[in-house]
Amino acid sequence: MPGEFFDNWSTQLRKGMLELGILNAVQSNRLYGYDIAKRMRDIDGLVVSEGTIYPILSRLKREGLVATQLEESSEGPARKYYHLTARGKTRIKQMNAHWTAVRDGIESLRNEDTP
Repeated sequence: MPGEFFDNWSTQLRKGMLELGILNAVQSNRLYGYDIAKRMRDIDGLVVSEGTIYPILSRLKREGLVATQLEESSEGPARKYYHLTARGKTRIKQMNAHWTAVRDGIESLRNEDTP
């Protein structure tokens, strides 16, 4: 069925885009998990929950791409802030370059069909 195909395809695309989005979100800002999830939810089509974001953040930390810093908060419990490491900065540059090349290539294919 067309709906099932699209659902599967969009799920796979979303999974691939989450890491790229998260790393870009913390590229120039120290953010805590909830704020990262909020920014990701603002992107149409991603359909993200905090339960999706935290496992990815944990993996990115294990891989040495992000580091964390725990800070006290006047609004409640301490917050864990995430930021890119030097390795993460290198990785996001590579990922963004690859994303741009793929996006531009797909756009050129789409434009071939335009009369």
